[in-house]
Amino acid sequence: MSLLHAVIRPLSWINDHLLRAGRAVGILAIAVMVAVTIAQVVARYGLNSALAWPDEAARFCMLWMTGLMAPTAFRRGGFVAIDMIPALLPATLARILNLLLLGLSLLVLVVAVQIGWREVTGLGGRFASASLFIPTSVDFSSWYRVPRGWMMASIPVGLVLLISVNVELILRTLADLAGVRDLPPIEGLDPGLRGAE
Repeated sequence: MSLLHAVIRPLSWINDHLLRAGRAVGILAIAVMVAVTIAQVVARYGLNSALAWPDEAARFCMLWMTGLMAPTAFRRGGFVAIDMIPALLPATLARILNLLLLGLSLLVLVVAVQIGWREVTGLGGRFASASLFIPTSVDFSSWYRVPRGWMMASIPVGLVLLISVNVELILRTLADLAGVRDLPPIEGLDPGLRGAE
């Protein structure tokens, strides 16, 4: 049991801090996404002159928001789930089923990271975006076209965070099966909710 404590406590602390930073960046990405979408609507319908870059900028923000916010939803049990079967099972069998499903999820996530990394480093990731540029000088005289790989990097980053959360949830389920009760709480999780632990 002390081994589970020794692993879960630091992993929980790391996940708390990484996911908090991810949520902050995700909130910023949502704000930028809304702002550029409003700018596009005003330009297209108010000024009758559509801009080239807002669609791609909104897509960029949406991918990063998803990659950084999904691990928090997974950790808190916020994903859509069919929980009818575990609710009908005795508590121990429900935890074992949860452990099996988390193990299967871990396998899928590990394979997905490899696919996501190939998206970043492969042929598609080497191209630059069609309309996204960032200034490379203070006077805005030179610009750099944003590589598509920067957008696709949201996939492996989000998946690595999901793996970290998945490992923590597996360890918490094992601790629960072993009768360990004094683990640190999951940040932001309502104590009355089941499923995430």
